[in-house]
Amino acid sequence: MGRRSVHTPEELREHILQAATELITSGGLAELSAREVARRIGYSAGTIYNVFDNLDDLILTIEGRMLDDLDRRLDQLPKSTNSRQNLLNLAEAYLSFTHANPKLWNLLFEHHLPPGADVPASYRAKLDGLLARIEAALTPLLQSRDPVELKRAARVLWAGVHGITSLSTADKLSNVSTESAWPLVKDLVETYLDGLAAQVSR
Repeated sequence: MGRRSVHTPEELREHILQAATELITSGGLAELSAREVARRIGYSAGTIYNVFDNLDDLILTIEGRMLDDLDRRLDQLPKSTNSRQNLLNLAEAYLSFTHANPKLWNLLFEHHLPPGADVPASYRAKLDGLLARIEAALTPLLQSRDPVELKRAARVLWAGVHGITSLSTADKLSNVSTESAWPLVKDLVETYLDGLAAQVSR
């Protein structure tokens, strides 16, 4: 886009985020550079670092917005009295969200902070919020389980679902299965829940 004579700090921040997001969406993380973002918005590369601490800060902001979008999407899901169905709905919506923009979603797991750098608390809270949704959906099925076990079950289930979605969004699923992602995700969720139910009934 052409450079305007004046941008407010808020406008400049949005232009940077939009340009960076477009670069990642089209070409993945490898396409992102301060120089290219600056070229697209009509500013010098140094301007990027007047708004964001570094590229990691910019990337984490984009990732955070994506997690917010996912949170809003999951918040719109219909609630059922059937806990198993609620979990299947969460898994299906998660899969659908990742497929809507695979390169942007894969950024969440391709991007690594430098050694010793801490993930911001606000960002960690967004990930914890996603896992809390799974915990809440699992709770009616595991009422007698220890809270620590509930947290573990939520993370095991999410990791399994995410593994299938990651293979699918990276176009690698055909290496391990002839089926599409959803039947595999559905089978994983139902099989895992059957296993949890069998443990609870002992």
